[in-house]
Amino acid sequence: MKTFQLLSFVTKGAQLRYLPNCLRSAEIFTSSLREKLVPEWGSKKHASKRKLLVNTNHLKMDAEIEKQLAPLRARVKEQGDLIRQMKTDGAPEMDVKKLVQELKSRKKELEDMTLKLYPQDFFDRAKMNDLIKRRFFYDNSFAIYGGITGQYDYGPLGCDLVDNMLTEWQKHFVIQERMLKVNCSILTPEPVLKASGHVDKFADYMVKDVKTGECFRLDHLIKQYFEKYIADKKVSQEEKDEISRKINLLDDMTMKEMDDIVKAYDLKSPSTGNNLTDAVEFNLMFPISIGPSGNMAGFLRPETAQGIFVNFKRLLEYNQGKLPFACAQVGNAYRNEISPRSGLLRVREFTMAEIEHFCYPDNKSHTKFNQVADTEMVLYSACAQMDGESPKRMTITEAVRGLGVTSFGLLETASEVEALDYYLRDRSYIFGHVPSQADVTVFEALRQAPSSEFSHVTRWFHHISSFEDNEKRNFPGISGTIVDLTGGRHKGLVANETLGYYMARIQQYLLKIGINPKKLRFRQHLGNEMAHYACDCWDAECLTSYGWIECVGCADRSAYDLSQHTKGSGVRMSVERPLKEPKIVDSVVALPDKVAIGKTFKKDAKVVQEALASLSSEAAEDMDKTLNEVGECVVNGFKLTRSMVPAFKREQKKIHVEEIIPSVIEPSFGIGRIFYSLLEHTFRIREDDEKRTYFALPAVVAPIKVSVLPLSNKTEFIPFVTQLADTLTDLNLPLRVDDSTGSIGRRYARTDEIGIPFGITVDFDTVNNLAHTVTLRERNSTEQVRMPIDEVPLIIRHLADGKLQWKEVTEKWPKFVAQETTK
Repeated sequence: MKTFQLLSFVTKGAQLRYLPNCLRSAEIFTSSLREKLVPEWGSKKHASKRKLLVNTNHLKMDAEIEKQLAPLRARVKEQGDLIRQMKTDGAPEMDVKKLVQELKSRKKELEDMTLKLYPQDFFDRAKMNDLIKRRFFYDNSFAIYGGITGQYDYGPLGCDLVDNMLTEWQKHFVIQERMLKVNCSILTPEPVLKASGHVDKFADYMVKDVKTGECFRLDHLIKQYFEKYIADKKVSQEEKDEISRKINLLDDMTMKEMDDIVKAYDLKSPSTGNNLTDAVEFNLMFPISIGPSGNMAGFLRPETAQGIFVNFKRLLEYNQGKLPFACAQVGNAYRNEISPRSGLLRVREFTMAEIEHFCYPDNKSHTKFNQVADTEMVLYSACAQMDGESPKRMTITEAVRGLGVTSFGLLETASEVEALDYYLRDRSYIFGHVPSQADVTVFEALRQAPSSEFSHVTRWFHHISSFEDNEKRNFPGISGTIVDLTGGRHKGLVANETLGYYMARIQQYLLKIGINPKKLRFRQHLGNEMAHYACDCWDAECLTSYGWIECVGCADRSAYDLSQHTKGSGVRMSVERPLKEPKIVDSVVALPDKVAIGKTFKKDAKVVQEALASLSSEAAEDMDKTLNEVGECVVNGFKLTRSMVPAFKREQKKIHVEEIIPSVIEPSFGIGRIFYSLLEHTFRIREDDEKRTYFALPAVVAPIKVSVLPLSNKTEFIPFVTQLADTLTDLNLPLRVDDSTGSIGRRYARTDEIGIPFGITVDFDTVNNLAHTVTLRERNSTEQVRMPIDEVPLIIRHLADGKLQWKEVTEKWPKFVAQETTK
């Protein structure tokens, strides 16, 4: 069959291709079926009424700039096509990896040129850092002793901002999604992280100064040397281009390849000029000894997720044995970075907020997906990256289910019927304005009327049912199967509904706390970036002065984590699901000699017997074979001999349930990175005064919600200030009273720069008039209104909660006009 790109819509003479390249694999119709269907779609008068979704944010690009980018896009696509062909031909993995390195180099060149050519928002990082340090949002830890790179202390404002971010995170995810919560130990025994893979694979490459022992992260050292090298005006442009290419390839280089660069360029220690040792792997976890004897090795946890995984059985029991369910944990994690840099973006101690959503591997639909179905997102798919294309804006429904008829697959699952219902919500028929053979194909695939919850499908189904069989045969077009129509079980850009649902919810959360939507995208991991066990992975990236920064990862980790801990602990991390029909299976069970085990293991005998009892049939069969061949076997850390397990019982038994190891969908939030991105995205400079800088933090996360500013220190002002402060405190609203002497303009500036969204001014009208009114000021617009003093606290509460918008306040209360001055 020929590839069919879903519908070439014609609008005012211009043809718009509706499908991105990565959906072209859906084979829908033969060309003859398409040719016969299209002319029957209806009269031309309807064409102008068709609503098309055009990604204007990404298509409206300067023609001259695109002309300059075109060769770079072509180079990226050329390399991406070559990689696809090599994989199709079964080329060796190492050869493919080298091509991927070159692809990433070309991608980086394209992205750098794009950022260079398109006008960027001016951002003064030095001014922001000055404000952060001056008002103590955060600062280097142990600063009076010189500080430690990669470690930071949060000040009062930073603490409150992070707390408010996490409070909103708790409401947005834990409460609204009815998640479970745990708080697990930071000190983690080595076997746990051995099973998870962290002990063997969680490492960076490092070199040392041969005399002083100073350590350097190898890729950072090479990059710093190369950047200094190409800054030399004597270096030719050709050599600069070659060095730039090597810089872009660093992330994917092996230790040997980096070592060769050190030797080829004779790199020295940047601190002393001494020679460097050969590169070694350095595990990024902090090793510890647990207990006074020091015999129990362990690590500070590198992530919070493992605590949830090892408690899965207890969580499942708490949830009454039902899937799906999600569990969340917020806490600190630790990574012994060789050379931390970029402020809060790469540190040794950081806060993570992680969610593990457990579900059946064969059912990753989500009951609340329809609530986010129309959420528009900017997605940078792996396919687009390999083709040198820009990110695309689309709804999460289109990203998960595909576009148009490709989205309803085989119409065998509730999710696929739901996709059809979504498709028919503004259509009478599958194509055009008259019924066609496509309607017959979909009708027959459904077999019976869907449930009433699918109202659009139900309406359409009953309408098609009203036609006689001979009338259906006369519908225009050529009849075909559902596979001919949709391409079969089609998968969109995002692997499944649950992953897509969390991506949409992550975006909603980030926008609510103040992340700039124009500086947010979701980038899909390329094949070489994803772990071998992952089904799909997307990063929510924020654009900062450091470039695009990964702030939230959202991955379908399949059943890897629970499978690994099942192997490592000997405890089955599984769930039982009733079978529709019972089945007969072969069973192998260990028959231990309890006396022999008791004499050998004493107090641990019960643990050993439980481990043997929990063995699967496959594991028991393997154990029997090992004992026959070797004479001994290790189970859950205990060495057993044939005399301890003299026999195995083999039988057939009828089972009524199946044992399944759940899959895991994991959204993982780097709170420090989100915190820093939020500060950059909300940093502002007043147009009329460059010295006045402030953070335009949304009220929902602002550390202090309101300031109270008496215009005078006279005693008659005190009762009003006290009344306001007490009432606001009773409403749990953090506030600051600034009764210092300075002008009101200066005091506004002080409260603005720490992000206080609202200011109440107690002036002489408050004191002298019987109405006792005050002015309420909004930080970003500097607009003020006058209202009764008794009403202002509740107004502030509603504004802080997002239940009331400032526009509504200005429409209800009279504006107060006063000149702001800082003199």
